[in-house]
Amino acid sequence: MSDWLIYGANGYTGRLVAAAAAARGMRPLLAGRNSHAVEALASESGLEAIIVGLDERKRLREALEDVRVVLHCAGPFSATSQPMIEACLDTGTHYLDITGEISVFENAWRQAEAAQRADVVLCPGAGFDVVPTDCLAARLVEALPAATRLQLAFEPGGGLSPGTAKTSVEGLGKGGCVRRAGQLMPVPLAWKSRQVPFRHATRNAVTIPWGDVFTAWVSTGVPDIDVYLSVPESTVRRLRRLRLLQPLLRLGFVQNFLKARAESRITGPSEEARASSETQLWGEASSADGRSVSATMVTPNGYELTVTASLGLVQFLMEQSVEGGYYTPSLLAGSGFVETLPGVSLQLGEPVSSG
Repeated sequence: MSDWLIYGANGYTGRLVAAAAAARGMRPLLAGRNSHAVEALASESGLEAIIVGLDERKRLREALEDVRVVLHCAGPFSATSQPMIEACLDTGTHYLDITGEISVFENAWRQAEAAQRADVVLCPGAGFDVVPTDCLAARLVEALPAATRLQLAFEPGGGLSPGTAKTSVEGLGKGGCVRRAGQLMPVPLAWKSRQVPFRHATRNAVTIPWGDVFTAWVSTGVPDIDVYLSVPESTVRRLRRLRLLQPLLRLGFVQNFLKARAESRITGPSEEARASSETQLWGEASSADGRSVSATMVTPNGYELTVTASLGLVQFLMEQSVEGGYYTPSLLAGSGFVETLPGVSLQLGEPVSSG
């Protein structure tokens, strides 16, 4: 049996992670509830498999008994993260996942004391959500420790996986979210827009409820945080029209219908699409006295970054002795962690004064 495990290994991202792990000579245990898919994947990759559902409380704990690290890849994490966190706390197993959902980060953070007592690391967001933006935020605040405001933005390429699409459906019903004075503040969809000076071009962008609204506050203590997504102006107008439908979008049967459509119609970006696309990121930290510092970052396609980042954090936990508790990626592996990953480039400016 392996000493680390990928749960949801048969999903779009889980398969990518499992293949990359096997190519590196790593030997994860592949797990999930779909026996046909998980066992077929294990046979293809020459790895061991275990079939267990998150609702099988006793069997799940037996599966984790000798496992040091779980990389949880089965979303939507709003539904799947807590059963796995509870099992990890009971068995002394470090927990990583690839979520980007604010509620999941907050829920894990509220279990920090339990994690300390169990000597278990809880680090959700070990993939593109939120490794690059979290490290970018930390680097900006290291350059300007007096920062009171963070603005982060990104422009992805390559398309969505089924799991990400279903999580996006949930987000439509919840609306937007920013952080103000240290508190999460619900806002309408597409609440604010701005022009963002990415490295390759200036783009129109709109606020979205990205995980850094929670995690960047934990990592840096900065009280005001906005995250923007690069989208065409036509998309901004569509999102703002959807505000009228939000009560409808929250209904369970509507959510189930839209998620089923996403599952049936979206297969995830092809290998060619992943290889030929990249992600542009930008960030700015500013202080009350008018100083600011900005940075740009370029990474591979988000799914490729998720593979290298999550495996890097698995390896970090396997090699390092880390005290239990709640961590963001930058608090766990350092603000420069993302810069150690293949294809990542950071350009950090010098602080400037508006005066």
